[in-house]
Amino acid sequence: YECEICGGESYRGRRNFELHFADQKHALGMKSLGIPNTKHFHGVTKIDDARDLWKSLQGKLEKEQFDGSREEEYEDSHGNVMSRKTYEDLGRQGLL
Repeated sequence: YECEICGGESYRGRRNFELHFADQKHALGMKSLGIPNTKHFHGVTKIDDARDLWKSLQGKLEKEQFDGSREEEYEDSHGNVMSRKTYEDLGRQGLL
């Protein structure tokens, strides 16, 4: 098995190939590409594949990131639950 990320290094046997993803050489290769060596990249041996997967993961992570201005909820003294924007608007109007 060959790994382009490790500089074209060849690994004999499936076990050695699987274990090399945790090795320093593979981690250094990933770091030089600007990609973290996480479990998502286990089994990825081509540089282009790793870059494509990293771009895809970054897009997903940005979408899943918590946005307090839209998703945060507030509760008034009467037990009414509302969005942050609504709560702040009512507070400015003096209705809370």
